[in-house]
Amino acid sequence: MASGSGSPCGACKFLRRKCAADCVFAPYFCSEQGPARFAAIHKVFGASNVSKLLLHVPAADRCEAVVTIAYEAQARIRDPVYGCVAHIFALQQQVAYLQAQVMQAKAQLAQNVMDQSSSRNADQNQWNSCGAMGPFPGANYSNFYSSISPQSSLDSIEQHDQQEIQSRDVEHYYTKKRSSQTDLTELQALALRMINNQD
Repeated sequence: MASGSGSPCGACKFLRRKCAADCVFAPYFCSEQGPARFAAIHKVFGASNVSKLLLHVPAADRCEAVVTIAYEAQARIRDPVYGCVAHIFALQQQVAYLQAQVMQAKAQLAQNVMDQSSSRNADQNQWNSCGAMGPFPGANYSNFYSSISPQSSLDSIEQHDQQEIQSRDVEHYYTKKRSSQTDLTELQALALRMINNQD
């Protein structure tokens, strides 16, 4: 941009001409870095064509237009055939690759969900089958468990205790009887010895 000292803008400095007060390039190309930036634009499009283009663009959109022109000029210098199209094509390929990865991840996720659902259903069916048959197929445990009650359990315990008491009584009786018979035999032997001694 033209300064009070008369320094030309970057575009005019590159073109080696005097920068007018109404220079169309002055707001977008500074005096320091403007010449290097404007060099690619002038080489690809020409200063006159860019000047006419900017004059047909509204002032509010000229900054964006200059950025676009500068980008395209740099791309054309790097790739004179395709320019920025090569970069756009590379970005499109990258987008397509990423979209394919996203689709693959979604498919894998859906497959995992289906596998987990099938596994849960199989486990549930196996559990239901075990619950229906029981641990021993054909065995009927309902009658067995229904026949057992607290009262019947107590009765069986009392009956067992009575049998044990009777068994002990019988054993004590025979033990006592054998002891009595032993005592009687000893008395008889003692009496016979006393008779024999008297004789």
